[in-house]
Amino acid sequence: MLTGKRILLILTGGIAAYKGLDLIRRLRERGVAVTPVLTRAAEQFVTPLSVSALAGEKVYRDLFDLTDEAEMGHIQLSRSADLILVAPATADIMAKMAQGRADDLASTLLLATDTPVMIAPAMNVRMWDHAPTQRNLAQVQSDGVSVIGPNDGDMACGEFGPGRMSEPLEIVAAVEAHFGPKPLSGRRILVTSGPTHEPIDPVRYIANRSSGAQGTAVAAALAALGAHVVFVTGPADVPPPVGIEVVSVQTAAQMHEAVTAALPCDAGIFAAAVADWRMAEPNDSKLKKSKDGLPTLSFAENPDILAQVSQMKTGRPGLVVGFAAETDDVIDNATAKRLRKGCDWIVANDVSPSTGIMGGTENAVTLITDNGAETWPRMSKADVAAQLAQRVAKALA
Repeated sequence: MLTGKRILLILTGGIAAYKGLDLIRRLRERGVAVTPVLTRAAEQFVTPLSVSALAGEKVYRDLFDLTDEAEMGHIQLSRSADLILVAPATADIMAKMAQGRADDLASTLLLATDTPVMIAPAMNVRMWDHAPTQRNLAQVQSDGVSVIGPNDGDMACGEFGPGRMSEPLEIVAAVEAHFGPKPLSGRRILVTSGPTHEPIDPVRYIANRSSGAQGTAVAAALAALGAHVVFVTGPADVPPPVGIEVVSVQTAAQMHEAVTAALPCDAGIFAAAVADWRMAEPNDSKLKKSKDGLPTLSFAENPDILAQVSQMKTGRPGLVVGFAAETDDVIDNATAKRLRKGCDWIVANDVSPSTGIMGGTENAVTLITDNGAETWPRMSKADVAAQLAQRVAKALA
């Protein structure tokens, strides 16, 4: 499966860099050509000589190496591989990737590439759990980067928890899966995401606190399994994934129109937080304070996109999945919503302020189907998306 593939392997500065040596060996056993790149910090843990000897190729180290730039150049190097693999991926390189920084050879290669990127994070458990790292993780995943691990285990620093780099054979398996058959190849899947903004006047609108992070992660996970994703998104806080068809909207009416235009499709995942109401007649000019008292706002009901698609007589997607963000009686309310809307599945979560889920990087969901309610453990939104994508692939198989 891997014979003839070329991987650009970036080793960054962490104690797990020693696993990179075994990783090179395992990849070459499977016929992979490995081009290694070492950061300055990585050289504190493994030597360029040992890496070069195992890879059978020159090690690239410097951004401003005159010979390297004349012979190949970092732009060509970043695009000559079938996959860029960062293992270990430290908190520092993840931050550079999330922020689009390019201050050394490794980060410049990652910014200049149009090749798929996979990372295997490795760091202290506190660094991994820290909010900035989790934000950076969510960002790189929304940018289309695949993530392997990390595993739980003993750290070199003496602590225990998530942060151990995945073992070389686990990484090899992930690489094989990347190049292997895609279970959703040939499938067209619609995903809605983000909030909608319903104008009151030219400067005010009705909205909610949805960041769009979960819907974005779902779209990326489905695309990673080979689906053609049509991503209809409101004005979300997070950027859409790369490599998918994006339709940007503002209002519920615009989202309804975009969803209708995207049909037919094999499945519809409705993760958007669509406003239930809009102004019946938005003001053309800004509302002003008046001594006559508060203005009267007249509302009209927005189209129920999920219900309309779920109850289509012809052209209904084979699988329709809704989301239910609840603050009370989560499972009961979400179960009732599934029956009322007519969708196949509902992904329910508790968005009470105390959970930190609305706008956060983690989610705790319950999948409600004809078979009942299946509660998943709290995990990153990317992991929720990956698990849901696998379930969708199985349902459509």
